[in-house]
Amino acid sequence: MEFLGTLVIILIATSLFGHLASRVGIPAVIGQLFVGIILGPALLNWVHANDFIHIFSEIGVIILMFIAGLESDLTLLKKYLRPSIIVALLGVLIPMVLIYPVGIVFGLTQFESLFLSVIFAATSVSISVAVMKELNLLDSKSGSTVLGAAVVDDVLAVVLLSIMVSLIGTKAGTDTQIPLALTFLEQLIYFAAIYFVMRFIAPLLARLGTKLLNPVGPTIMAMILCFGMAYIADLIGLSAVIGAFFAGIAIAQTHVAHEVDQSIEPIGYAIFIPVFFVSIGLNMSLAGIEHDLLLIIVLTIVATLTKLLGAGSGAKWAGFSSNEAYLVGAGMVSRGEMALIIAQIGYQSKLISDDYYSAIITAIILTTLLAPLLLKHAARHVNYSASSIIEQK
Repeated sequence: MEFLGTLVIILIATSLFGHLASRVGIPAVIGQLFVGIILGPALLNWVHANDFIHIFSEIGVIILMFIAGLESDLTLLKKYLRPSIIVALLGVLIPMVLIYPVGIVFGLTQFESLFLSVIFAATSVSISVAVMKELNLLDSKSGSTVLGAAVVDDVLAVVLLSIMVSLIGTKAGTDTQIPLALTFLEQLIYFAAIYFVMRFIAPLLARLGTKLLNPVGPTIMAMILCFGMAYIADLIGLSAVIGAFFAGIAIAQTHVAHEVDQSIEPIGYAIFIPVFFVSIGLNMSLAGIEHDLLLIIVLTIVATLTKLLGAGSGAKWAGFSSNEAYLVGAGMVSRGEMALIIAQIGYQSKLISDDYYSAIITAIILTTLLAPLLLKHAARHVNYSASSIIEQK
């Protein structure tokens, strides 16, 4: 039962550091992310990224994005679909264009530099979701745009990764290749099926849940839908968090939405979500960092600025104010688990060499640490009130 000891250490540390972070006026997520760096290989080396951490963190991020979908307003998401697409497109294009020459300058091959740009074109809004929820911005104009852009961004990242893997002739280190056209078709069918899930399946599961002789019947049905949609999304090459997010939106349209939210949030934030935040920091290692220090610094700065300016300029182009555009750009900076997954797949597929892998992982984690700080700073200049959020709806 060694994993229970590890879990106790993580929960004590994340509670303490989250509290201290809030006390000094920074998002609690920052404190929890630092726990992974402190307890992991980078410093104390007490906790390692084993199977237990991986499984709990996967469940944590799925629950986090399910809650985000559950608490999102579908009308707002539809309303800001166009800005979301523009934000995602520029938020992918600009990092790809400007990070490629960084790779060339530091001695990566053209192919490695291209893959480097794909890694940092990705966005992972799970960290941003936690911060926006903490700041009561999740169900705002900017929050809805960030959530919508994250879906588009995820699809673009999958497309780019699929193309890169196809070019090298492998798929995540295996000999089995799924034709790119078939992957796209499966993903199109998946997004089309979301309508039927919202219209028929989610209400049916909600009714079944209320009829079960179980006090948490609706929550059980909601979790079946959440994990089911996440699993299928992962099966066809999309991120599991996309499936969880849409499952949350589907349940939000039913009469059990409030009950499910009240049940699942304590479970997520008490156990699984803290492990997810810690798992990000556990990927960081300081071994040999002095040799790659300049690359890490340049990558972190360029990755942060390109996503901030790219996504922010997309929001500005879509008619947002400068402060709102800054908030949207800050919400898209975090690379988190999405970039880590792409980097890992590329590493296994020989798209990136051993010489640069650690530096890339460190830069991903640093951008993830910077994102909540930028969001907090941006939020000070927007000041959405409860009444203005209601008016946006």
